[in-house]
Amino acid sequence: MSALAEAVVDLAAVAGNVRTIADVTRTPLMAVVKADAFGHGAAMVARAALGAGVGWLGVTSASEALALRAAGVAAPTLSWLHRPDDDFAALIGADVDIGVSTPTHLHAVADAARQLGAPATVQLKADTGLSRNGAGEDDWPELVAWARKYELEGGVRVRGVWSHLTDAGVPGSPVLERQVARFEEALRIARGAGLDPDLAHLANSAAALSAPKTRFDLCRIGLALYGVDPFGGTGPGEFGLRAAMTLRACVVNVKRVPAGTGVSYGPDHVTAGDTTLALVPLGYADGLLRAAEGRAAVWLAGRRCPIVGRIAMDQCVVDAGDLPVSIGDPVVVFGPERGDRDQPTVAEWARWAGTNPNEILTGIGARVAREYLHGKAMTS
Repeated sequence: MSALAEAVVDLAAVAGNVRTIADVTRTPLMAVVKADAFGHGAAMVARAALGAGVGWLGVTSASEALALRAAGVAAPTLSWLHRPDDDFAALIGADVDIGVSTPTHLHAVADAARQLGAPATVQLKADTGLSRNGAGEDDWPELVAWARKYELEGGVRVRGVWSHLTDAGVPGSPVLERQVARFEEALRIARGAGLDPDLAHLANSAAALSAPKTRFDLCRIGLALYGVDPFGGTGPGEFGLRAAMTLRACVVNVKRVPAGTGVSYGPDHVTAGDTTLALVPLGYADGLLRAAEGRAAVWLAGRRCPIVGRIAMDQCVVDAGDLPVSIGDPVVVFGPERGDRDQPTVAEWARWAGTNPNEILTGIGARVAREYLHGKAMTS
């Protein structure tokens, strides 16, 4: 059975973005494929990115890492957010690097390695100012000391030291400068304790593209991998990135209505004149945020047409004016920038909803079918 809507993912765009970013950074890359690759499909995106030269994959959770392994993706992978009672033995057995931020987690990883009879490979995270995960300045020496102890015992290998930036989208930010300094200090402490990590990594997409001092041994690319401007203003054309996802559906009902017709719940919208209303089978359950109401538009019949009235769970109504619209006509909610037509982009949807493109992409619901372009060429 066919789905009511599709998210079409261009894997050639993903691969092209990898090559574009690599040309800028001249540094090995980690493709961040957490949250099902920002809604694009983790296994498919991972294969495309690896085929384009990425050396590492990054995910949030153990379940995401193990799902990649189950899909046959064997590339080096870092999983970085865990419960203290997570199945670390499964990660060790699957040859997944485990991100560690506290002694509590490190003890659990070491215990799992001891019971399994195989060493765990870990990457220690320092909190350099984000105040989320990672060991802070006061706690970092203790974490490093425990890691060195377990390494000497043969139960743990420390492959990496890493952190995450707070203000990477503003080149030259003093906050970024402070974080780089704190990260370098964390590395100094780790090496002073006897650790010799192969990898130090700090940069995300924005930093990788704009701040060479953040690149170290590896850059983690998330939003830019999917072709979205990580700066929220300069535009992906500045780097030649191309959006990988197009969200599309088709018109399932058309009504010609007179002035004064209420549209959707409330009604919060009443037509100002005679107009054509087109029903699109996408709603907030599919990722169309209600916060975008009153601003959002789609591409229909060769023009941008506004969504009017409340966005419902499963559907929304588009005011097509006097355009010739029929049932079955294609609708593009967002897609890559195109010179021949002014279709909305995911960045615009983010602005309309008062959020970032990450939330829009990861919010595309499970009942929206994922379809892939250039999949065979990218994954063979």
